Amino acid sequence: MASRTDWTIKGREFDNCNCAFGCPCQFNSLPTDGTCRFVGGLIVDEGKHGQTSLNGLKAVHTGSWPGPIHMGKGTLQIIIDERASPDQRRALDRIMRGEDTEDMATYWWVFAAMSPTKLETLFLPIDVEIDVDRRTARIRVDGLVESDVTPIKNPVTGAEHRARIDLPNGFEFRQAEVASGTSKLTAGLTMQLSGTHSHLARLAINQSGVFG
Repeated sequence: MASRTDWTIKGREFDNCNCAFGCPCQFNSLPTDGTCRFVGGLIVDEGKHGQTSLNGLKAVHTGSWPGPIHMGKGTLQIIIDERASPDQRRALDRIMRGEDTEDMATYWWVFAAMSPTKLETLFLPIDVEIDVDRRTARIRVDGLVESDVTPIKNPVTGAEHRARIDLPNGFEFRQAEVASGTSKLTAGLTMQLSGTHSHLARLAINQSGVFG
């Protein structure tokens, strides 16, 4: 068995998927319409893969499954900040493909294991912004991805509504803020999401899973 390179990422992430607010998958229930589609953004505030620094890198992750994720048959694509050096590109791509990771330890591992189709990783100019406390985020990849996250609004008063997901044993996060996301993917994995579930979280994750 090949040796595994240790890695650590501390940063911020968000996902926008096709489920209703809260996302049944977070509670071991079936997705809202039986299928799963998502787009997510990542900002690495501090990170390393072996001796390779990942500080400041950004990435976008997209996926689609014809049923629940655990039933497999999914398709994934990763887009990594073109500013990354060759070593950084290889490192972040390996992490987000579930490599150099203990079995079942991270959501990236699970997504990869349930996705026999993995599209070519792209290295492009990307704009990712994530403010966990304000429950806002955005992605812009010209010609490919537009995604915007805003707080959920009370349908009567229009006031911002706040809700959290708390997962003490989660393999993505321990706690996440729930929000509303709208996304459009026009190439590769194409999809349109409007006013559906989004969550934003601070990441502290390594090859063995979530820590801290």
